Formats: sequence, C-alpha cells, structure tokens
Amino acid sequence: MSDRLPPLTALRAFDAAARHMSFAQAAAELNVTPAALSFQIKSLEEHLGQPLFRRLNRAVELTEAGRALAPGTAEGFERLTTAWRATRRMQDSRVLSVTAGPAFTAKWLAPRLFQFAQEHPEIELRFTASLRQMDFDRDEIDVAIRYGYGTDSGLHSHRMIEEAVMPMMHPSLLDAYPTPQSLTEAPLLFDDSIAFLKPPADWATWFKTCGIAHTPKPAARFSQADHALDAATAGGGVVLMRTSLAAQYLAQGLLVAPYDLALTTAAHFRFLCLEGAQTRPQIAAFHDWLMAEIGKFPDGRAGKRLIDVSDLS
Repeated sequence: MSDRLPPLTALRAFDAAARHMSFAQAAAELNVTPAALSFQIKSLEEHLGQPLFRRLNRAVELTEAGRALAPGTAEGFERLTTAWRATRRMQDSRVLSVTAGPAFTAKWLAPRLFQFAQEHPEIELRFTASLRQMDFDRDEIDVAIRYGYGTDSGLHSHRMIEEAVMPMMHPSLLDAYPTPQSLTEAPLLFDDSIAFLKPPADWATWFKTCGIAHTPKPAARFSQADHALDAATAGGGVVLMRTSLAAQYLAQGLLVAPYDLALTTAAHFRFLCLEGAQTRPQIAAFHDWLMAEIGKFPDGRAGKRLIDVSDLS
C-alpha cells in the first residue's frame, strides 16, 4: 500500500465533516456545495480503499478507519494554520501583541504606554493581561513579560529588572511604625501572588531575618499585587512588596520603604519572544523602550541590606 498522501482538499473536507459530523455543515464551513464535499470525501475513501463514514438516514458517523484518521488530520490542519499565521505575522511590522501579568500591566506598563505610542506611532500595541502562560504561535503573541524562575527553552529571554522585596507603607504611617519591631503591631497586607516562591519571601521570612520572633497575621490578603499596592498607597496597612512594581511609587513619595533589610529571590521578570524574533523592528523597538524606561527609576535596592532567601533555607 502506497504512503502517498491524498489531495489536501480531500483531507480538508474529511476534517470538516469529522468535526461537524455533518456533510451539510462542513460544506457551509468550506463554502462549497454538499455535493462537492461528498465527492471529495468519496475520492479520499477510494484513495484509502475503505469507507471513512457510515451514511445514515439523516446523519453520518465515523467508521473505525475514520476514527483513526480524524485526530491526526485535525492536529495537522491546526499546526498548518498556526504556522501560516506565525509566518504572516512576521511580515507585519505594524502590530505588536504583548502579554504580561495583571499587576505588571496595571502598575508598570499602563502608566507609561502613552510614551511608547508617541515615540512609535507606526506600531499598534495589543495587550493581554493574564497570568496564563500563553503560547506564542497558538495565541499569536509576539512578546511575553513573565515573572518567575524561568524555563524558557527555545525562547529568546532577557532578564529585565533587578529587584528586592521589602516593607512599604504610606508616609502617614511612618511615625506609627518607625522600626521593624513596631511592625508587630501594624496592619500587615499580604501579597499572595508571590506565595509560589520557594524558599518563600514573605512576612514570616522577613521578621525571622530581622531576628524578630513574631507570627504575622494578615489584616488583608490580596491575590493580585496591584490590589495590595493600592491598599498600601491608600494607607490601609504595610505591604511586603517587590520593588519592580513599586519603584515609581517610591520615587514619587507615595510609598516609603524605611527599613534597611530587604529580601531577594531568584525569581525575576523576563522579556521573552521566539528565538530569532528579537530583531523584528517592532519587537526590538519595544524591548529598547522598555529597558530605557526601567533605567529611569531607581530599583529601590540602594542602601538596603539585601538577603537572598536561598541562603536562609
């Protein structure tokens, strides 16, 4: 039996019919007549030497051969579609699709995007704020900004920001909590978005590193870092926060970080794109702008005693 593939149009007709389990609906999807679609499937069956569908009164069902062929055909056309979209996207220098976490998008990117738009009016930015690890080809993403330890095999990865985790509060609270010890009486805000860090960089670790025997209790817990930051800037309590998200607030005096001890972790923000795509004009422009903006604000680590949580385990 020959392994020569049948015509692509016949496989496409079969794929559509197998998904819809209806020749009429498959024909409508492919914009052909039901008779033309039926002819393509018949030719495929002749090529194979056995039927792929059982024709019933008002329906069709797959034969054993049809059930064997359907998954691979569907996967093949999906991969072809993905590859075609990715190739077409490479030719388009006008649109840049970026995904980043909700907190980074809200607190870092959004306040600055008008500057990028002014400098690059020829580029249309499209953002997806999500913690889901999106697929570059399937989701048509050009750039991902991700936080964590990084398993970026096959991707171009650039470390973006040096940061630390430290207590921050509204300046109005400073007199009430002038020392690390005084924080044992403070309303503590918990940012649970970094609860995945191992070893942890949390309030318990910070107190222990300061040599303070205290079991911290949350005044409030937040699943998103930007919500915890909002509560802190409103004077709602003291938050243990990453300087990468709070640098602008610290520089503007909306928050203060008065204590000298700060925690560091191996987790970090990375700028990611497909390997080789970093030279595409819109990706290179966005990367260079991003790194220039990062350099405009202090990273918040100056003058702090930095303790790597990995050294505490």
